[in-house]
Amino acid sequence: MEREYYKTKESVEEYIRLAKDVNGRQLIEKLKQVLAPKSTLLEIGSGPGSDWKILNKSFQVMGSDNSIEFLNHLRAENPNGKFLELDAITLQTDKKFDGIYSNKVLHHLNDHELVNSIKKQYEVLNTQGVICHSFWKGEGSEIFKGLFVKYHTEKSLKEVFGQHFKILSIESYAEFEQGDSLLLLGIKK
Repeated sequence: MEREYYKTKESVEEYIRLAKDVNGRQLIEKLKQVLAPKSTLLEIGSGPGSDWKILNKSFQVMGSDNSIEFLNHLRAENPNGKFLELDAITLQTDKKFDGIYSNKVLHHLNDHELVNSIKKQYEVLNTQGVICHSFWKGEGSEIFKGLFVKYHTEKSLKEVFGQHFKILSIESYAEFEQGDSLLLLGIKK
C-alpha cells in the first residue's frame, strides 16, 4: 500500500539520515514575513522535526504527523514539544491556528485528497489565517519509494487553493536544482 514508507522504524530512520541536512529555513523566512511572531501554527507532516525546530523559535508550533514512528522520534527529540497524530487530508482536531505550514507534504495527496485537505485547513484556521506550503514543481505524478507524488504548477495551485484562500504569492525556488519547487503563501478569504 502506498504511504506505508513512513510507517516502519527502518524507513523512518533511513529518511532521517537522508534528510539530516535538509530544512525549510528559506521557506520559514517567507512565512515570517506574513505571520506575526508567537502566532499559533500547525505544521502538517513534521517528519524528522528539522523545520519544527526552526518554526518553534518564532511561533507556538503544534507539530503533527500521520506516522507513529515519526511521532515517537519527534517526542523523544523534543520532550517539551506539542505533537498530534494527524492525517493531512482529514486534519481531525478541535484546535484552531493562525497559520498552517507544510514542506513537501501535500504533494503526497491526489487531487481529490488535496481539495479535502484545503477545505479542512480553511476550517481549522482562525480569521485571516495564513498558509505556507511547498510542492515539487512539474506535471503529472509518480510512485517514489512506494509513495504517491503529485507535481504541481503555479496554475494548478492557484486553481485548487484559490477557492478558499487569497494567494499572496507562488514562488519558484531550488531545493535540489533551479526551479524544481514551488512555495505557496495564502490567507484565508
